[in-house]
Amino acid sequence: MSIFQSLSISGSALTANRLKLDVVSSNIANANTTRGQFVNGEWVPYRRKMVEVSANQTTSFANHLQKELSGVQVNKIVEDTNPFQAVYDPSNPDSNEQGYVMMPNVDVTKEMVDLMATTRAYEANVTAFNAGKSMLVKALEIGR
Repeated sequence: MSIFQSLSISGSALTANRLKLDVVSSNIANANTTRGQFVNGEWVPYRRKMVEVSANQTTSFANHLQKELSGVQVNKIVEDTNPFQAVYDPSNPDSNEQGYVMMPNVDVTKEMVDLMATTRAYEANVTAFNAGKSMLVKALEIGR
């Protein structure tokens, strides 16, 4: 195991958490966007997005033998398949003949919980990164 392995693991988690924060922020910003994409000749609402994260898949034979940790990686950003919400608002230009507007499948409360959890995970990884860095500095001081 490399002495920089802990920094690499924390760094990969920081990158993944940063992307998740960006996606959650985008979901919150588009919670009322009724014209998200133009599909089959008509506008459809914004669809909530989610980040899929997994353990880094290492290809090194030595890593498989030693069961070393190698951080996390973002697999992909997927769209939530939950249905859109129909809201009665006949004054909205995007309403249908019955006066209903299809709203995004974004629950702002759920997004805020995800935002807080991801922020805490980001802060924990910053703390772990700084602890690893300070241990490396102390090890260098011992070598003097």
